[in-house]
Amino acid sequence: MRVSKAGRVFNVVSTAIICLIAVCLVIGALLFALNNSPGKSLFGYRYYTVLTGSMSPSYEVGDVVFVHIEKSDNIKEGDVITFNPSNDSEAYLTHRVTEKLENYKGAGVTCFRTKGDANNSQDSFLISEDKVIGKVVFGIPKLGYIIRFVQLRWYIIAAVIVMIFVFIFLMKRYFKRDDGDESPKPEAAEEAGEANGEKNS
Repeated sequence: MRVSKAGRVFNVVSTAIICLIAVCLVIGALLFALNNSPGKSLFGYRYYTVLTGSMSPSYEVGDVVFVHIEKSDNIKEGDVITFNPSNDSEAYLTHRVTEKLENYKGAGVTCFRTKGDANNSQDSFLISEDKVIGKVVFGIPKLGYIIRFVQLRWYIIAAVIVMIFVFIFLMKRYFKRDDGDESPKPEAAEEAGEANGEKNS
């Protein structure tokens, strides 16, 4: 069965949309499955939503930063790191390293002095290597708002996805029905011509 040009274009577009939705769903499911435990990661990466403007303009409120879990040996001055400043809190901060203090006071521990880009002064505390989650690799502006919306309004997203799949299914049926009215195949046309030739002879 020959498919019209419009049908072929629609098939390509609809397939691309389905693949994109599937990829987004898989990635989203994996990301949302992660909790705040620093021990859990996806291929060595974690994501955190920026809640304050202390790293402006590098990272604004609502941005999402992707952190690669790193050992202190791979962190240097100028890197932006995410860390847990206190054992008594589940809060995480993302600040820039201003000084790396190896073997701090002869204790054999590496510590970091940090500062938010928007802050006028350095943090009043040192960060020991065991408090560091990792190094920020990149950030996506305002993605945190989308993630929050999906987490709180997941049923709306699910309904939209179902509607998209129903629309694609109905459109495929429509184009398939239009393609059913086709002109005769070349072989059939040749046979008809030969039959007419025999009658005329």
